[in-house]
Amino acid sequence: MAHFRTVLRAQRAALEQDLRRQGATLAEVRAARSGADADDEHDPEGPTLSDEWSLRAGVHAELAASVAAIDAALLRIADGSYGRCLRRGEPIGRDRLEARPAAELCIDCARETA
Repeated sequence: MAHFRTVLRAQRAALEQDLRRQGATLAEVRAARSGADADDEHDPEGPTLSDEWSLRAGVHAELAASVAAIDAALLRIADGSYGRCLRRGEPIGRDRLEARPAAELCIDCARETA
């Protein structure tokens, strides 16, 4: 479990850094939107500030969800349930955990939900 704890913590640190960058970008877009003229929606030169906001907010939400999944995995390590499928209670294969250390489901259950 020490290996996965280390991997998860490293992934979390990288995601936190990405979240900070995305947060700064969101703040920049928010500032630009507040100072933009009403004709931004008709700018033929590129995406509108609204489009940019939607994209950045979506990326930020995905990063936050990934951090939450890692936090949940770290809690499972702490309580001894890490590596067990939350649906069936069976062990999650090591190859799957290496590929997706925050995995909550075994590969069979993950396929069923996809």
